[in-house]
Amino acid sequence: MVKLRLKRMGTIDKPFYRIVAVDSRKKRDGAYLENIGYYDPKTDPLTLKIESDRALYWLGVGAQPSDTVRSLLRKAGVLQKWHTMKFTAKAEEETVPVAVEISETETAEIIPEEGAEYERVD
Repeated sequence: MVKLRLKRMGTIDKPFYRIVAVDSRKKRDGAYLENIGYYDPKTDPLTLKIESDRALYWLGVGAQPSDTVRSLLRKAGVLQKWHTMKFTAKAEEETVPVAVEISETETAEIIPEEGAEYERVD
């Protein structure tokens, strides 16, 4: 499984982090598949750069972000884009029009469920 997580870089008392896509079985600072951005918490204001198209790609193929990376993606606006894309695609799938032709000779019979109460509408 692929995860999006932070890889610590820098020196003692001067850390910065790369946001990477990595196999979940690898070590925190081990080999990674792709670097998609960086995060420096020591600057004021903090420095955050994320390649949104690559982050969206990894989310699209099923990568799970760590809690910290999820909050950074939210700050960068990537999660908002992801949810918009995901729910827009799902809505398009659900609203596919279906054409049904019924000839005048065919009739539909509605059989009420046993014990159900129905109102008659004229």
